[in-house]
Amino acid sequence: MAIVVRIDVELARRKMSVGEFADRVGLTPANVAVLKNGRAKAVRFSTLEAMCRVLDCQPGDLLEWVDDPNGAAHTPRLEETP
Repeated sequence: MAIVVRIDVELARRKMSVGEFADRVGLTPANVAVLKNGRAKAVRFSTLEAMCRVLDCQPGDLLEWVDDPNGAAHTPRLEETP
């Protein structure tokens, strides 16, 4: 399973640059690049809220879950734990 970040799509729809977006959200352009390229390990809800406010969108417009059976690490279920 993978979470795909769609910030680039929303920026393109609004013809907004990464620099302008970063400035309005309160991030560095480098941190926006980390998010855009899918290298982020976590996103604070306050950051997600700011991104949605700036882009006038919903969290689901920025984040998408894609089933990736080959790339997912196995997470044991409760009944599988010793």
